[in-house]
Amino acid sequence: MNTTDLTQRPPRSPRLKLGGYVILPRMLDKGRAQLAGKSGEYHYACPLDARFLAFTELTADDILNLLKLGKPDGEVLAWIREHTKKEDWEIVAWSQYQMSRGPTDNEGRQYFNEALQKIAPERDDIATWFDMLDLDDFVSFGGAA
Repeated sequence: MNTTDLTQRPPRSPRLKLGGYVILPRMLDKGRAQLAGKSGEYHYACPLDARFLAFTELTADDILNLLKLGKPDGEVLAWIREHTKKEDWEIVAWSQYQMSRGPTDNEGRQYFNEALQKIAPERDDIATWFDMLDLDDFVSFGGAA
């Protein structure tokens, strides 16, 4: 099984695409790590993963079952394409929106600001959830904010 040890390095960036889908490669890394007992602080089927699952109308178990079979990324993507029937333009639009999405409600904004203050209080260029995740991953594994 292709495993990812998320106690040693972060999952792939949420920006990285597979078949045009952002989030998906990161979700696969977290699923493989969960199966290997190497998730660290990361959680499979978290709210970010739930955005992908809602868009594709798949379940976390659908994907996890493929990973249990040791399916590589390309085979997982082929299965997703077969079972979702999303048009390329839908995937592009959804992925672009996810990349630009920032906190919009009071609770989300408060959480975002508090997390940023803990990670990198001097940074004023972190505006999206993907910015925050990438920065948090980098800092968590020894990078300087």
